[in-house]
Amino acid sequence: MPAARIVFMGTPEFAVPSLARLIDAGHEIVTVVTGPDKPRGRGQKLTPTPVKELAIAHHLPLLQPESVKDPAFADAVRATAPDIAVVVAFRILPRAVFSVPALGTFNLHSSLLPRYRGAAPINWAVINGETETGVTTFFLDDRVDTGAMLLQERIPIGPEEDAGSVHDRLAVLGADVVARTVEHILAGDLVPRHQDPGAATPAPKIFKEHCHIDWTRPACVVHDLIRGMSPHPGAFAFHDGHVLKIYRSTVGQGRVRGVPGTVLVEDGRLFVMAADHPLEVIDLQQEGRRRMTTAEFLRGYTFPPAALLA
Repeated sequence: MPAARIVFMGTPEFAVPSLARLIDAGHEIVTVVTGPDKPRGRGQKLTPTPVKELAIAHHLPLLQPESVKDPAFADAVRATAPDIAVVVAFRILPRAVFSVPALGTFNLHSSLLPRYRGAAPINWAVINGETETGVTTFFLDDRVDTGAMLLQERIPIGPEEDAGSVHDRLAVLGADVVARTVEHILAGDLVPRHQDPGAATPAPKIFKEHCHIDWTRPACVVHDLIRGMSPHPGAFAFHDGHVLKIYRSTVGQGRVRGVPGTVLVEDGRLFVMAADHPLEVIDLQQEGRRRMTTAEFLRGYTFPPAALLA
C-alpha cells in the first residue's frame, strides 16, 4: 500500500495513539496541527499539548493556529499538498480547510454515530447506562458530526466501568480504525454511508450542573452518573456547604433508610440513600483534598448523625 501525505489534526491524549499509528505505518505526516500551548499547574507554565509532544519527538512540522477560520491557516494547510487530513479530537473546521486534501478530510468520533453527536460522547454513553459504544470515522461536512460514515467498530461497556476506562480503550481502538480508514481511502474501496438523522442523539458539552448528584433518582441512575463523570469532571454533592466529589460507587441491595441523600456509615463503609436503594461510595474527594478511598476518607472525616448530602 502506498504511503499517504497526511495532515494530522488533534490536541488531547485521546489523539496520540492515532498519530503514533500513522507514523508507524510509514505515512508522510506533512504537518501536525494542534492547539496552542496552555498554562498549566501551580506555576502556570506554558505546556505543549500531548499531540505536540509526540510531533516534536518525531521531528514533524507543526501548526498551532489561534483560529482555524484565519485564511492564513487554510493557506498553510494547502501549501502542504496533503492527500488526506485526519482529525481526532480537534476543533470544528471550516470548509475552506477540510476541502483542501485531494482525497478528503475524515474525523474519528468516539461513538457509534449517529448516536451521541457532540462534545462528550463517552461521558453521555456511560451516564445513560449504555452497554456498548465504539468509534466511527466519517468525512467532514458543514454540520458537526453529520458526515458520511466510513468505518465503525464496537466495544462493550462494563457495568462498573467509568468514562476514563472507556476513553482509554477507545483511543487504542480508534488508532486502528484511523489507520484502516486511510488504507481503504487510498485503495478506493470504501462506500461512505449516510447517517440516519432520525437515529441521532446528542452528547453536549458537560457543564457543572450536569455533575450535581440528584439523590431522589434511582440508585442505578446515580451510579451511572458517577461513573460517567469519572475521573473528569467528577460527579459531586454538597455536605455542610462543601463539595464532595464521588468517583466510584456500587449499588447496594438493602432497604433505604432515611430520605434520599441520607448518609449511613457502617463498619467503615459509606452509604448514601437514593430513591430505591443505598449507594455505596468507594472513592471520593473532599474539597481541597486529594482523591481517596472511603476507608482513608473516614479516618479523617466524621459525619454527624442523620447527615444529608445535597
